Amino acid sequence: MDESLESKFATLKSKNLKIDLTRGKPGSDQLDLSNDLLNLIVPAKSPSGVDVRNYGDPLGIPEARELGGELLSAPADNTLVGEQSSLLLIYQLILANYLFGLETPWKNQENLKFICPVPGFDRHFRLLDDFGIETLQVPLTGSGVDINKFKALLAEHENIKGIICVPRHSNPTGDIYTDENISELLEAGKSYSNEFLFILDHAYLLHDFLPTPNQTPSWELAKKFDVLDQTAIFCSFSKVTFGGGGLSFAAAGTKLFNLLVRQRGSMIVCSDKVNQMRHIEFLKNKHDVLNHMNKHADLVKPKFEVAFQALDSLSSEIGGYKRPTGGYFISYNTSKPIAKRVIALCEEAGVLITPAGSTYPHFNDPADSNIRLAPTFLGLEDLKEAMEVFTTSLQIAFKE
Repeated sequence: MDESLESKFATLKSKNLKIDLTRGKPGSDQLDLSNDLLNLIVPAKSPSGVDVRNYGDPLGIPEARELGGELLSAPADNTLVGEQSSLLLIYQLILANYLFGLETPWKNQENLKFICPVPGFDRHFRLLDDFGIETLQVPLTGSGVDINKFKALLAEHENIKGIICVPRHSNPTGDIYTDENISELLEAGKSYSNEFLFILDHAYLLHDFLPTPNQTPSWELAKKFDVLDQTAIFCSFSKVTFGGGGLSFAAAGTKLFNLLVRQRGSMIVCSDKVNQMRHIEFLKNKHDVLNHMNKHADLVKPKFEVAFQALDSLSSEIGGYKRPTGGYFISYNTSKPIAKRVIALCEEAGVLITPAGSTYPHFNDPADSNIRLAPTFLGLEDLKEAMEVFTTSLQIAFKE
């Protein structure tokens, strides 16, 4: 080990840091933006006359469905309001297809497969594993999925049931899928099968903190290519208001929407209309939501700038990253297979980072190079120290 690096690392270890960079959580300053929700007294009835205290309206109160539809650019009639996370609604949609299916239940079929972009969201991989669905990997290009690789997978494999992806501020790379990329995805999937599902997890739809290219709403593109009945689009307020205490939204074409409604009808008697009413009182429309998200951006951007500055100080020989314009993550790729070693060194110095391989199915990053950083949860001073540990560990592992 280089003596100067060894001395620096020893100094960092002597600080006895306990810093957690493992999950993309809002900082307490972001959570404070929604504190009025904690004391908000809501009326017993919604403006449309629904008694929010009682049973009924399993798809959500009309006002919440209209807000969700506005955010997803979808009709309110094709939009439902769910619990705290888009992940739960996606799980219910996969379960509905597994038990019932648009035509044939997946449980009556063999060798089920799904396409996932990599690096990707570990929870998507875990969800598919629960149903014994094989994950086929397609690389990201910086502007969406590698279309040639996507088409090659479709040509090579039978019984691919769909793709699940994050088209805006992709987790963890920050990719913004271009309209052309999404259009080619829709066309190719439609040609493969009229049951091929496009599950678009727009978890970071509202989370810009730097100027971001415009995207045509996914609903409009799905309508244009006549795949609405194969398309489901999701978003949530998990990182808009409170984690575990927000709302989630799903919009889908009629057949797929009815399938999700059928599944949820077996699982819940009614939705949490009190919380829906609380959010409608707090965030009345899309304009209010976007203003609220601007406040988030003001808090998040400086943290990413700290991380960018630290990473930019490294030699490009060690690795590289692309600056995200929104979302909660930075995806760093080392030039050598040292990700596991870097993360072990960070832990030795008191900084926890998402385990190496997490952004690939079964924790198997074939290049051992991708590292996901999550800057938002920390205060600026802790983040600066964490990034110093990370960059020092990178340099040590690279020289080793």
